[in-house]
Amino acid sequence: MAANPELPLPPAAHVVDPLDDVAVCLRDLDAGATLRIGGREIVVCDAIAAGHKVALRDIGAGEAIRKFGWPIGRARGAIAQGSWVHSHNLVTQLAGVEEFDFGADGGQAATALQSVAGTPFLGYRRKDGRVGTRNEIWILTTVGCVNRTAERIARAAHERYAGRVDGVHAFTHPFGCSQLGDDLGRTRHLIGALANHPNAGGVLILGLGCESNQLAALLADAPGLDRERLRAFTAQSAEDEIEEGLRAVEELVAIAERDQRTPCPLATLKLGLKCGGSDGFSGISANPLVGRIADRVAAAGGTPILTEIPEVFGAERLLLGRAVSRKVFDDMVAVVGDFRRYYLDHGLPIHENPSPGNIAGGITTLEEKSLGAVQKGGRAPLAQVLRYADQAAAAPGLALLEAPGNDAVSSTALVAAGATVLLFTTGRGTPLGFPAPTLKISSNSALAAKKPRWIDFDAGRVLGGTSLGAASDELMDLVLRTASGQPTRSEVNDEREIAIWKGGVTL
Repeated sequence: MAANPELPLPPAAHVVDPLDDVAVCLRDLDAGATLRIGGREIVVCDAIAAGHKVALRDIGAGEAIRKFGWPIGRARGAIAQGSWVHSHNLVTQLAGVEEFDFGADGGQAATALQSVAGTPFLGYRRKDGRVGTRNEIWILTTVGCVNRTAERIARAAHERYAGRVDGVHAFTHPFGCSQLGDDLGRTRHLIGALANHPNAGGVLILGLGCESNQLAALLADAPGLDRERLRAFTAQSAEDEIEEGLRAVEELVAIAERDQRTPCPLATLKLGLKCGGSDGFSGISANPLVGRIADRVAAAGGTPILTEIPEVFGAERLLLGRAVSRKVFDDMVAVVGDFRRYYLDHGLPIHENPSPGNIAGGITTLEEKSLGAVQKGGRAPLAQVLRYADQAAAAPGLALLEAPGNDAVSSTALVAAGATVLLFTTGRGTPLGFPAPTLKISSNSALAAKKPRWIDFDAGRVLGGTSLGAASDELMDLVLRTASGQPTRSEVNDEREIAIWKGGVTL
């Protein structure tokens, strides 16, 4: 269909902050095109793809270049106004472990969010007061040797007990044996946290018997488990592990099927915030939109959880300034510092990011990626910092969780921390899903149109004139419907995975 000549074209480029030296191109621009930005006319020097950056002024060699009002790197050489700004002429400034000072970088007044009740959702209230958004039976494994056994039990039980609970699912992994020390402890801690998740109305933990990750030690490391809704055994001790597993699931279904959805306040929602396959639009469409949802949940007393610590590098001060206490400030500095040293100890630069897909989409440096990524955390005060596999307290405000940027590892960590719905922004797209319902939010409308079976919500509409306020109203409604039982695209597609962060040696 031909474009209507009476309708004005959307803006050709977007400036995020008045201090910025670059603008993001909202559509492909040809060399020689004229941009009108802030009362200025800028002639484009190069062909520039949508999502990539154009220089708003002449920039000298070595000068800092700003986007989001903060430096995203420095110029390799002189850059003329109207030029394409990307990897060929922009380089990161990140190196080593940076020092932060509470007096200079923290203790600032975080934006006080107006307290609101928020619209309730229909959730499953557990005995300890936590609220789940699903009522499923989860089968977890201590070791990869019994993965297929767990999957066979889950498939048979899912068909046998269809309609009595929201589903029966096995979550498997390749670890649990040939691990030592902290590496083994982290695997055990994460599985225990998943077993304590409120979306699981019942949990079966299946072991082998001879693995390093002994079942008894795992259960002892997870004292908060509801033992009435827990079954556990080792396959080596069972005469027929499939039949014993099915009997265990039948007992759990008989308990869980009595649970009913009831109205629950937004304060009981823990919301995981994640981005994967970002592009040049992520930081100006999908991520700020999710930030508004995070603020609504926090203002209602709920807990949004932000992770991907490497995608905080270069944007630390935006979060540190919102720390509610010196302890929270110090906890964040420790987590970020430990993660930087993790890179350096492996002989890698801390800026080994963005990914090839990020770069193709217009993101140049880790600073730029991080400044866009932290937009998901909105403006809420930073109230708690969690180590990997720790569970978030029911405290209003933003939580920061230690985990890498890897989509599967960080999303699993969010679920283990207690997130009952995940908001996953993406500019490139992925079919991946996780134990908690995961809403995929596209940063551009082309992706939403191309991958309707993957994408739940199109945030690209804000680039075409829809206000962030209107889009956030729509997305908040979708979050509430999802929390109340409406399936996500990844649930419909049966995309459910976990991944564990392995950091130690293998025997």
